[in-house]
Amino acid sequence: MKIDKAIGKKCWVVPDGYIPQTTENDPKNLNGYISHECACILNTGSKDAKINLTIYFEDVEPKVIEGLIVQARRSLHLRMDKIQVDGKIAIERATPYSLVIQSTEPIVAQMSRLDTTQNNMAFLSTMCLPIDEE
Repeated sequence: MKIDKAIGKKCWVVPDGYIPQTTENDPKNLNGYISHECACILNTGSKDAKINLTIYFEDVEPKVIEGLIVQARRSLHLRMDKIQVDGKIAIERATPYSLVIQSTEPIVAQMSRLDTTQNNMAFLSTMCLPIDEE
């Protein structure tokens, strides 16, 4: 079966974000892995999707990242520990955050977290909450 249309929603919410801290069990490269989170965004449509991220924190004003592009019929895996605002890391490790992903086109969004701070690495992945357009 071929998908030939845009599927998903234009707004997705991630209420629980947290990039684990680096520890002695998580040196810069433990078996090639370092703790991180990733926003996985899928655009099945025929038009490029322009993406804006709003990152919310417990004790400071939100940060906005505008103008990311997920090309038509492509996916984007966005490492949250590498996002920068004004040349600085947008999300510090060990800082709780929430995320809103807004798009000009319907997309599907999922979050994944790799935690290598324990000898047995932990990986989790969950769908973001889709928001219906008003």
